[in-house]
Order: sequence, then structure tokens, then C-alpha cells
Amino acid sequence: MTVIEVMLLLFVGGVLAWLSQRWHSHWPKWIALITCVLSSVLMLPLYYQESTTVLDLAGAPSYWIEYVQYSWIPRFGISLIFALDGLSLMMVSLTLFLGFVAILSSWTEISERPGFFQFNLLWTLAGVIGVFSSLDLFLFFFFWEVMLIPMYFLIAIWGHEQRAYAAMKFFIFTQFSGLLMLVAILTLVLVNADQSGQLTFNYFELVGHNLGSGLSLLVMLGFFIAFVVKLPAFPFHPWLPDAHTQAPTAASVLLAGILLKTGAYGLIRFTVPLFPEASATIAEVAMALGAISIIYGAILAFAQTDFKRLVAYSSVSHMGFVLVGVYAFNAIAMKGAVMQMVAHGFSTAALFMMAGAIQHRIHTRDMTLMGGLWQAMPKMGAVALFFIVASLGMPGLGNFVGEFLVLLGAFASNVTITAIAAIGLITGAIYSLIAMQRVFQGSDSNKRTLSDLDSREFTALIPLILGLIWLGVYPQPVFDLVDPALATLHQVVTGATSQLIGNMP
Repeated sequence: MTVIEVMLLLFVGGVLAWLSQRWHSHWPKWIALITCVLSSVLMLPLYYQESTTVLDLAGAPSYWIEYVQYSWIPRFGISLIFALDGLSLMMVSLTLFLGFVAILSSWTEISERPGFFQFNLLWTLAGVIGVFSSLDLFLFFFFWEVMLIPMYFLIAIWGHEQRAYAAMKFFIFTQFSGLLMLVAILTLVLVNADQSGQLTFNYFELVGHNLGSGLSLLVMLGFFIAFVVKLPAFPFHPWLPDAHTQAPTAASVLLAGILLKTGAYGLIRFTVPLFPEASATIAEVAMALGAISIIYGAILAFAQTDFKRLVAYSSVSHMGFVLVGVYAFNAIAMKGAVMQMVAHGFSTAALFMMAGAIQHRIHTRDMTLMGGLWQAMPKMGAVALFFIVASLGMPGLGNFVGEFLVLLGAFASNVTITAIAAIGLITGAIYSLIAMQRVFQGSDSNKRTLSDLDSREFTALIPLILGLIWLGVYPQPVFDLVDPALATLHQVVTGATSQLIGNMP
């Protein structure tokens, strides 16, 4: 199966990159880059492959481009189940693409233990792909933990001045929430075994199982909290600004572009289908948390003087739209949430890359010490302006499509929460344009002589630019890819309760 081959390639490539530093310090980054490119090439044929595997998901047919199952620990009902539908294929492709960007962004930044750095980067990618493709709950939890450990090392070893504190904070938040999810998984599996007589972690056999309203709510909250911490949403967000600020550029790209999306993916793939009735009972609360995240993240972004910290708080704000879209239980809002996941991955990863490039040149993230950088680096100023207007939701770019569809769909679910969330479009424009003015406009009192964007940086940024334009002008291919998966989840949920999702075409 292709996804297994890709993960094995990333694991092996990481080990080779680590070992190669013995012979030459440049070899690890070339091995990592080639590994990522080969992995992407392996995935390309899947976009032209029909969904030939049809599986029953709580009475609804689910269509899979790839599906494989091997027995792993049969005594406990644990299997190696890997599968790709349109939604997971989109997320895996985003992971590999941003992995390529992350490697290029760290090309000249990492000089200490470069082999071990690329090892952790590639293993993070492999762990995330495992999260997006695993449909055995034990296997899913295994990869959930696998992706966290190398990310901890990326922050703790190659981060900035307060890296130890930021790495530990990241690890504690994610490990505690992961423990809640593990308890929830075991509870779900054991109760199902007690009622059905079969011990299994198989996703397809657990979807549609009724735990009873009280227990179902508690177990659902274990999944919900774990995923919302990773999203992150208010009030589970405090780890994010520190982790982003202290992380090296490549780790910030992976955190913003990929790891946050695992939380959103978990809500869509696991929390809502496994516990549709319990999810319905907290829908308004979840939407409210999303709206608060949008406003709260924007206000805190406005107050920052650290460029990377501003972009980090903007992620809290933007991912709030995803939470609103998922729990609006509306077809349009759900499509908007998926589009926001992809577009945010492009725009915010680019902004972190820009922040890292500026810090590498002038050795500070403090915007009060910047100003007038457009004069010294006009190419960087123009590119930064593009990504900033993309991030604030300029029509014609991908972020606008995602946020507009979320608000359009959520309006049918809760007008008040939607109106509050819409304020985020205004606050987002304020802090984004102020950041642009502080960093690039005005006069450069230091009269700096700086190098502008080079060919390597353009190689990483141009695909992100083209991707955001494509998503904004012609988003239909993304919708065509993910619609079958969302339609199946709709059938599963509406089969359990009529209160959740509106009509889906």
C-alpha cells in the first residue's frame, strides 16, 4: 500500500539522514529533501485512482482509495489498518508538501547536529501521516504519540532562548490530553466488548455503537479535549505561542501547517462519527469556543511585538473558524472547515518562514526594532504582503473561501455565534496590516544592508503562492476530493440523530 511505503520511506530516510552527518554536514538535508520529494511522487497516482474499496460504516457505504488490514495483536483485537479516502489523501499531501517547505526553510539555519535534526523532521512527517491514515484506534494513538516526540526534540534542541520551557510546555499539554484520549479509547473498546462480546479497536466496528447518553458524553469529551488542545482552541491554547516562538523555522512550519490540522482531522474523523448524539449536545458550546478563539486570538495577536508570536496567536484565531465549521453540523460549513485547514496550512507556514528569514538576517523578532525592511528587501516585502492579505481573508485567495463558507454554513445553525465569529474578519485585518506596517513600511533608521529572498526561498514560497491563488479562484477540485468522505460521515451522523448536520448534497 502506498501510504505504508511512504511512511517506511520517511522512517528510513530519517535514519539515513542521521547517519550521513558522519561523512558530510550537507548530506542530511539533501537526503531529507530527496526523501520528501520521492514520497510525494509516490502519492501522485492516488489522485487518479478511483475509490474501489467500499466498506460499511454504521450502515453507510464508505469509499476508500486505498485500504489494507493486517493482524497485529489479535488477542486484544488490534490490527494494522491503514486507509485513504479523499479527506485523508488531502491531509497526507499537505503534510508532504509542507515537509518539503520546512526542509528548504531550514537549509542554512541548522548547523548543530544536522543529521539528527532531519531525522526528527522526517519522523514527525511519518507520524503525522500515520495519524491521517490509521483506522485502528490503538494504531491511531500510537502514531499520535510518535509525531509528538520528534517535535519535542526539534523545539528543545534547536529552538531559541527559552526552548526548554516551550518544549516542556508543549509536551505536558499534548501528553496530558493524549492520556485523556487513551482512557476514552479504552473505555469505548471495553464497553463495546462487554456488550458485543468482541474486543476490537477497529474504527468501522466501533462507529455506530451506543454507549448510553451519560457515558457517551464523558468518553466523547476525552476525544474532544485531546483534539481541541492540538487545534488549539480557547482555553486550551497556552502551549502554542511559546512553542511557535521558540521553535526553529522548520518546526514552526510543521506545527502551524500540519500538527494543528491533526486536531481538526480528529474531530471530523473520530469525535463526531463515534459520538454523534453526545457531539450534538455540546455543539453550541464548541461553536462558542471557536468564536471566542477567533476574537481572543486576534486581540492577543494585536498586542504582540514579537513577529512569530503574533503569527502564532493568529493561528488560534484562524483555527477557531475550523471549530465553528465542524460543530455547525452543516454541509457548507464543514467544507469551509476543510478548506480553512488547507489554506491556513499554506499561508501561516509561509508567514513563519518569512519570520524565520527575517530573524536569520537581523537577529531579532521584535517588530519595534524593525521598520522599513521593504527598502532593503523589496522582494520579501512584496511576498510578505501577499501572505498577510491572504491570511486576513482577501477575496480570491484560499483563506477567504474557507472562512466565508464556514460563516455561511454556521449562519443556518446559530446566528449569534456566527455574528461574533464574523468580527474576526475585521480584527484579523487590523493586526495583519499593522504587522505589515511595523515590519516593512516606514523608514529604516538602521540603514541596514540585507540580502533579499534567494532562489531557495523562492522555491519554497512560490508553490504556496500559487496554491493559495488556486484555492481561491478554483476550489472545486478540493471539494470534489473530500465530498465523498464528508457525505459518508453525514449519513453516519444523521442515521444516529436528526439534530446534527443539515442537508448535504
